[in-house]
Amino acid sequence: MTLPETSTLPDPEADDRFWMGQLSRSEQSAFVATFAGWMLDGMDVMVYSLVLPVLLSLWHIDKAQAGLLSTCTLLVSSLGGWLAGILADRFGRVQMLKVTIFWFAFFTFISGFTQNFGQLLVARSLQGLGFGGEWAVGATLMGETIRARFRGRAVGTVQAGWSIGWGISVAFSTFVFMRFQQEIAWRLMFWVGILPALLIFYIQRKVREPEIYQKTEDHKGNILAIFAPGLLSTTAFSSLVALGAQGGYHAVTTWLPLYLATVRGLPTASSGGYLFVITCGAFVGYLTAAHLSDAIGRKRTLVLFAACAFLTVILYTGIPISNHIALALGFFVGFFPSGAFSPMGAYFSELFPTSSRAAGCGFVYNVGRGVGALFPALVGYVSGHTSLGMAIAAFGSCAYLILIAGVLGLPETRGRQLDP
Repeated sequence: MTLPETSTLPDPEADDRFWMGQLSRSEQSAFVATFAGWMLDGMDVMVYSLVLPVLLSLWHIDKAQAGLLSTCTLLVSSLGGWLAGILADRFGRVQMLKVTIFWFAFFTFISGFTQNFGQLLVARSLQGLGFGGEWAVGATLMGETIRARFRGRAVGTVQAGWSIGWGISVAFSTFVFMRFQQEIAWRLMFWVGILPALLIFYIQRKVREPEIYQKTEDHKGNILAIFAPGLLSTTAFSSLVALGAQGGYHAVTTWLPLYLATVRGLPTASSGGYLFVITCGAFVGYLTAAHLSDAIGRKRTLVLFAACAFLTVILYTGIPISNHIALALGFFVGFFPSGAFSPMGAYFSELFPTSSRAAGCGFVYNVGRGVGALFPALVGYVSGHTSLGMAIAAFGSCAYLILIAGVLGLPETRGRQLDP
């Protein structure tokens, strides 16, 4: 069945440089809501990395415990992503988007009241349930709402919201730690995380379920469908793609503030400039990869960015360089690892059928996140026996080789029409 919102034939005279202006009202609403959701998601999640050096000092926790905090959050988020995907196939993409946004915002806020390592571990783990679900539901909503012609760049551009959220966290962190004592500053960083809950009001008024989902007869969902013979290899190789991207990204970004503070010798206020350069690179990387995924295909874009991320991580953390070179190279530390995520939302949506699309996207992305969650913990453990920079370089580069291996096992899907 032909659906006007997702498979309208493109106007050959239209100028793709102004593709945003060609989006329909429903496409625009889904774009704005998901962009804002991922932006605020990024803001909340990256707070932990920014307050990590302070927590190590105030609570006298070691790097292995710090890595465990990050790893537990990511592990629980992997479960949350799959559960949210299953529920989104049953109850709708829009309803679950609102639930996941409120969930991660609430528990980010609660994290600011914790008094010790154990309490923060519980709060961060619960936050992970919503954090994991929001990506899966948002990617599915966008994939089904945006027509094939613009799907890659639209979903990839939405992914760029993460870097803006990261940049907001960095800017707010710089301001807060300059104006307040550390004992209260880190709590303020978490408390501001309640703001994403306000986005729910916009979603309630403006965003509707995709037509392709409404016209799908099977809303019961089969949680095992993605493991059936026809989809098993897709599920396996897609999980490797997500694992590589997640493992590499979190092996690097979880430890960046601490790396800048301990290896580079930069105080929290000074490291803000370095992190700002990285977030700028991430934003440009998201947009660049988003457009390339429509221009040269999902597979070529993923391999290109993974290969360049492999080299960049080794150069930045594994080889002695000056702070001036590190500042300049930081742009590419943001550009390539972040850009590797841009094609995935559209790619995964195109690989799974509508009846199990959200479950499939949620499972593969969050299995990748769950296994990738081991990377920050491994970096923390190994850094006790070698330098932090070498540990980051070893696990980060290995992750991007895994990503490339996963891509090689999947078909190209650029331009694929989605059917009920």
